[in-house]
Amino acid sequence: MPNFCAALNCSRNSTHSVLAFFRFPRDPERCKKWVENCSRSDLKDKTPDHLNKYHRLCARHFEPNLITKTSPFRTVLKDTAVPTIFDNPSFKRSNNETENKDAPEAKKSKSDSQSEETKDNSETTTKEISASKNGDGVDSSPQVIDEETLNKEYLKSLFDVVVMMGTQNIPLHGHSDKEPRSKSFTPSNFQALLEYRINAGDEFLRKKFEGSPVNLEYCSSTQLQQMLEVMEKCIREELLADVKVGHFFSLVVDNLVEIGRESHLPLFVRFVDKTNSLREEFVGFLLFEGDVEAITERLVAEVTEKCGLDMQYCRGQAYLCSGVSATKVKAVVARIAELHPLAVLTPCSNCSLNICLANTMTFTGVHLVMSTLKKLDAFFSKSPLLQNQLESAISIYYQGNEEKANVLKEACSLKWTEQHDTFEVAVDLLESLLLCMDSVHDNEDHKWNDEVAHNAFIISEALADFEFVMTLVVLKNALSFSRAFGKNLQGQTNEVFFASNSLTAVLHSLNEVYDNIEVYHEFWFEEAVNLAAALEIPVKVPRLYFRKRPTSGEEIQPEIYYKEQVTLPVVTHVIKELADLFSENHLKALKSLSLVPAIMGQLKFNTTEETSADIYKDDLLNPDTFPAELHCWKIKWKHGGKDVVLPSTIYETLQLSDVKFFPNVCALLKVLYNLPVFALTNENGSTAKQRLTTYLEDTPMHHRNKSMALFYINSAIKHDLDNMVETYLKMYPDSEPSEKRD
Repeated sequence: MPNFCAALNCSRNSTHSVLAFFRFPRDPERCKKWVENCSRSDLKDKTPDHLNKYHRLCARHFEPNLITKTSPFRTVLKDTAVPTIFDNPSFKRSNNETENKDAPEAKKSKSDSQSEETKDNSETTTKEISASKNGDGVDSSPQVIDEETLNKEYLKSLFDVVVMMGTQNIPLHGHSDKEPRSKSFTPSNFQALLEYRINAGDEFLRKKFEGSPVNLEYCSSTQLQQMLEVMEKCIREELLADVKVGHFFSLVVDNLVEIGRESHLPLFVRFVDKTNSLREEFVGFLLFEGDVEAITERLVAEVTEKCGLDMQYCRGQAYLCSGVSATKVKAVVARIAELHPLAVLTPCSNCSLNICLANTMTFTGVHLVMSTLKKLDAFFSKSPLLQNQLESAISIYYQGNEEKANVLKEACSLKWTEQHDTFEVAVDLLESLLLCMDSVHDNEDHKWNDEVAHNAFIISEALADFEFVMTLVVLKNALSFSRAFGKNLQGQTNEVFFASNSLTAVLHSLNEVYDNIEVYHEFWFEEAVNLAAALEIPVKVPRLYFRKRPTSGEEIQPEIYYKEQVTLPVVTHVIKELADLFSENHLKALKSLSLVPAIMGQLKFNTTEETSADIYKDDLLNPDTFPAELHCWKIKWKHGGKDVVLPSTIYETLQLSDVKFFPNVCALLKVLYNLPVFALTNENGSTAKQRLTTYLEDTPMHHRNKSMALFYINSAIKHDLDNMVETYLKMYPDSEPSEKRD
């Protein structure tokens, strides 16, 4: 319903009047005076809360000095305001009785004032009537909008603004915490856009604020937070609708990020959608605080309560964290695997295996190498001129070997710091990198600004440290055994299958290195010393080592130090990490890939999927018929004819029109496809990770917001404003959050 004036004999309402309407105050004494003055005896028994919620007085009943207009659509009463201007006789008699001793001049003044007021009211009424009629005298007054519809349209406008801000990555707040606020400064982008929308002609917002109470905000922080929660809920429901139909999914946790001065883990969900494509979607941030058990409980709650998924259908886990945080995240993953054994830990297709192995190491030297590689990537991505400078340095150093120079130049243009052979390329580039950094830092021709020159100096200091050189050489050699293995894991389905069978050979080679660590370390140390000599880098023990240990009479030799602190720990970590990543259940899952027809053909249809697929028997539609169905599946492809092209991937197999006649095979392939080790079906399936990176790069830390990040990253999905409004009204049916309570 529109706002009607509660005063006796006053028929004004917010639909046909431009006047402001004010709620009755909650203060009992002031509310009592309002009721007495407006001569409504029927309201005397009502409570202040009831009157505040359901009754209003228009601005005509207040002295002008009691009203303040703070914006074109915001009219505010003073806190002590009491209505005193009324036309009803009872109010006049009451005034006459209390003022019967007034001077004749005062009576004349009051009479003149009332005459003027009557004239004003008459003029206003005439204007209102004439405005509601067209030129032919026909009544064309606007249709009365009920309060429920007005409230829904008002909420829809609010949601529309927030969705727009999220998809365009506009911060809710337009200032930093340290920026001083003034009365003329707009403290919120959201509030400013609402006012702009009102000025642009949003009638529903305008009507809502015309009849607003004293001290109204366009949208309070409480209501805004409620709206963000509703929008998160709606977006997750839209994102994960296919998961709830197919049930199965996997979890992927990315590197730590800072939001609101707290550390959070970005959380992704992988699943097979209704088109049988593998997708990865961003579903939110997980607070990384507390011990392993607390983080585990928080993660499970995020998945089950907010995302509405059942952890018993989780079939895979992967994490991309690095350094110290990786240790705690790995413990969380292990705890979830204890609770749900089929949620196996796997490498993630988004990251090469060797980079993943190095990132999980917590050794000082490895941290120095990995952080320097990240700095190099950021440094050369700033300008093509810096990339040209590196290519010039490569040409200078490899002027006698043009073929090698061209290979390295091509590698530098393809994100070389994230590849399977990163450490091999880094060793080959080391001299050129140091030459390039020294040239940029010297800045003899004043080509680079101070920031670029300073960054070059920091990187050159790291490159010229023997600890960096030795650790880089050890990583190159130790991870050379897993390089081809890791590359195959990110290949086609048949390559993943055969890679799983080669894991034993990889671990055998690494164990041989471990058993003969003295011999291997001697060769690796000699390689590092020769490389350092070419760069005029002194061979020495890190300075930090002497600070950690008290002075003793014995001096440790560099070769012994690096064997104990770098070579042995690195080799040990790689062996253990590979064993953890490829558990028995994970290997069984990968061996079940022999269901893919092309792999069956390569194995001459001599496969034993029943044994390897046994762990997933509860996921099949009818486990009892699986052996017979599997036999028919093999016969179908074995005798399909020479012209039949065998599908080589899970995706191609699931696209077959007759795969539906093999329901157990189809179900098992879909379960396997959820594992994070498999590459996403297409580019559209991996946009969430890219948009998260863009959001973090483009958004200053003090402007980051978990909810707005979710909207921005998932901006491509359908946003149903009506559904958001209905969800809001269900979640907060009695809320009036736009009002500041007394």
